[in-house]
Amino acid sequence: MNLNAFMAQNALPIENRKVKVSDRFLDESGQPIEWELRPLTNEEDRAIRQACTKRVPVPGKRNVFLPETNFNEYVLKSCVASVVFPDLHDKDLQDSYGVMGAEALLERMLIPGEYSNLSNAVQEINGFDLELEVENAKN
Repeated sequence: MNLNAFMAQNALPIENRKVKVSDRFLDESGQPIEWELRPLTNEEDRAIRQACTKRVPVPGKRNVFLPETNFNEYVLKSCVASVVFPDLHDKDLQDSYGVMGAEALLERMLIPGEYSNLSNAVQEINGFDLELEVENAKN
């Protein structure tokens, strides 16, 4: 076994990806504008998960709590953190939709199917679509 392939300098970088989220946002020639997404770091993902997790008391057990993660909030925050373009933090863009904040903008800007397209692409660029082969996982 050779560990050289796992050395940082030998690992392939994960490039930003452009995806078509919607047919409603068009360039000057009438073509849909692609959104640019970037992968999150483990540190960013951990911070997002912590922000979306709260301690919930266990009924009937005094001073016993379990963590509960709000999955919808996690997906929304992950999408906001992954979107490079358009700049969801741009004040003029937020003002045009009458909202404050990148999360509120994304929710107002996209209809459900478009949001699903974006969240699927964000999951993919962050490696959540990868499946291990069953045989390799058993070994």
